[in-house]
Amino acid sequence: MRNFRLYMVFQWVFFLPIILPLCIIFGALRGIIQMVERVMEQIISDISPSESNTASTLPEHQ
Repeated sequence: MRNFRLYMVFQWVFFLPIILPLCIIFGALRGIIQMVERVMEQIISDISPSESNTASTLPEHQ
């Protein structure tokens, strides 16, 4: 059992410098993409006319 844990420690020591930067990079990219999507949704919702605004600004036809 002791050899197995020592083997796992060596694996973590070997692979952590590879895995950690990849996780940081992909996490940052995912965060950037999600923020761009939120900003685009906000821009679209601010620019496009809403139903309440168009109903009050349109002249009524009788």
